[in-house]
Amino acid sequence: MCGIVGYIGKKQAAPVLIGALKRLEYRGYDSAGIAVNSGKKINVVKTKGKLNVLAEKIEGGNAVKGTTAIGHTRWATHGKPSDINAHPHTSGSGRIAVVHNGIIENYIELKDFLIKKGYRFISETDTEVIAHLADFYYKGDLLKMTARLTQTLKGSYALEIISQDKPDEIAAVKKDSPLIIGLGDGENFIASDIPAVLPYTRNVYIIEDYEIALIKREGVALYNTELEHINKEVFYVNWNVSAAEKGGYEHFMIKEIMEEPQAILNTVSQMVGQGMMKIDKIPDKINIVACGSSYNVGVAGKYIIEQIAKIPVEVDTASEYRYRDALLTKNTLVVVISQSGETADTLAALRESKRRGAETLSIVNVIGSTIAREADRVLYTLAGPEISVATTKAYSTQLAAVYMLALSLAKAEGKLSPELEKYYGEELFKLPSLINKILEQKDKIKDLASKYFKAKNVFFIGRGIDYALSLEGALKLKEISYIHSEAYPAGELKHGPISLIEDGTLVVALATQEKLFEKTLNNIKEVKSRGAVVLSIVEEENTQIEECSDDVFYLPKTNKMFTSSLAATILQLFAYYVANLNGNDVDQPRNLAKSVTVE
Repeated sequence: MCGIVGYIGKKQAAPVLIGALKRLEYRGYDSAGIAVNSGKKINVVKTKGKLNVLAEKIEGGNAVKGTTAIGHTRWATHGKPSDINAHPHTSGSGRIAVVHNGIIENYIELKDFLIKKGYRFISETDTEVIAHLADFYYKGDLLKMTARLTQTLKGSYALEIISQDKPDEIAAVKKDSPLIIGLGDGENFIASDIPAVLPYTRNVYIIEDYEIALIKREGVALYNTELEHINKEVFYVNWNVSAAEKGGYEHFMIKEIMEEPQAILNTVSQMVGQGMMKIDKIPDKINIVACGSSYNVGVAGKYIIEQIAKIPVEVDTASEYRYRDALLTKNTLVVVISQSGETADTLAALRESKRRGAETLSIVNVIGSTIAREADRVLYTLAGPEISVATTKAYSTQLAAVYMLALSLAKAEGKLSPELEKYYGEELFKLPSLINKILEQKDKIKDLASKYFKAKNVFFIGRGIDYALSLEGALKLKEISYIHSEAYPAGELKHGPISLIEDGTLVVALATQEKLFEKTLNNIKEVKSRGAVVLSIVEEENTQIEECSDDVFYLPKTNKMFTSSLAATILQLFAYYVANLNGNDVDQPRNLAKSVTVE
């Protein structure tokens, strides 16, 4: 959530910032603004609403002159979306401007202190505290002032700061919120994420917590909080700019669904090519910790790992995990799953697990992200950049990574013979072509969506791993279509939820597991007899389900462990077309952000 950008160079900065912020729109926001140092004063323009409102206000950036600037897209935490609460924020004197991603936990205490010092507050935000505090500390040296801020501020932050009297400098620092610096020729860039700078450079610094950067046109200097100079390796971005563009598709979401076969192939190839992961120590227990869709991958992982490797697995939502005093030992493996590698709650869970002595493994899509760097081991999903807020190809590659983790654990336990290892590897490599078969039927899924897009309540049911997939189907539909949708284990219907079934209620039934098929079939008959309309997803040989279903989508044949990968694509396409038919902003659904970097 929130996007921050900065530029210093020879170009007019404002148009560069508008373009960079557009490439960060996927992060989610409700207001936008820029601060440009003209050399004489800092000009701030900000507004509630989408970036195009700001762009029109400043003629695409051409109306605000200056070659040093910072910009921001805000996702409201403290204070409602408004022009006043939008970033950048300035000190009362106007000599300091700040943009901030994160939450300042001690802002009330600092605000009281600053009011006593004569500072006047006009917004409801925690960030305005930073602007006034920076002004209070500033004695002509941006670097020393930023170091002083790190000693005072509590919470999470990525900051960019400019001063009226330093038109050739930008200071930046981070704690828990992502920040990168793009290295150009006679110009340099700052951003929350790599896509913002890709049109200009592929060479970046990935900033660590409490690293302070002083950015000038001719170069970037990095320091620790003691203001000792530090050296840092340049990270080269090896994916194409086009990977972060729509490429002719109407939305990023449909483009990214269409990219799933290649993303899964890339992910599986790197793992199978290494002969499975090497497991040095077999854990007594595994805790999987994640948020949102990644949590749903974890639920699927529990079924798969326990089935294949016979190791007990617990699955926790990251926001609850560190508060429940989980029972960890040095022989517990904590697996954290995050698309961005910056998810605040998941990162906190990782750090708590490490503090308590557990071994940690992360499944992450963003190379060099904080979670990837801090986990003992990392398993990268090679989905490439994912721009749409609702995850699709990242979810699918996370599933593939969980398959490989389960198989690696089974092999280490001696439960996977060479013959079985070869068989599972072959089945995994078939998944991309099988998903392509589903994508070839996307018009059929669109027709189903056109039949049901006016539904008011939708229930997803399944048993075993199908229940894990039901969770994701319900989440995907609700987050982009705004239709109320819930997932239940099919056997739990009679324990309460069936009272919600009435004439015309849509039930999406997943029945891909052979040993549970008959039981799920009975649950379908239960809802059908109470007036439900049923859309079933099954493997192609189970045609008897047609007798109690209004519509059926058949999956190509695969190993039962991998059916989730096929059904997931169907549910993603269904949610996409339903949302699109309802006229929603598919890529940037309301109130949501791509990367949740605050608790």
